[in-house]
Amino acid sequence: MTRDVLQEKILTILIQDFEFQQPGLNDNLRDDHGFDSIDAIELLAKIERVLGFSLTREEKEKAMEIRTINDILDYLERIRQGSGR
Repeated sequence: MTRDVLQEKILTILIQDFEFQQPGLNDNLRDDHGFDSIDAIELLAKIERVLGFSLTREEKEKAMEIRTINDILDYLERIRQGSGR
């Protein structure tokens, strides 16, 4: 899956499931959209479904550093490159 396809899927999830209005790739999810830790856990579960595999506990812990949509995309690229998925 390319970064563009991932971006489209993530944006769709944020708009449909989290009711984001016109999210920008560099918006701070917490400050600009009121995203909290429960939202982050829910988003990770949705991302796992999109990717078709489960993230490890370590991968999920690293996800807590994510602040923007671009951070999400960078994070997913690192996981795919590091694990050969």
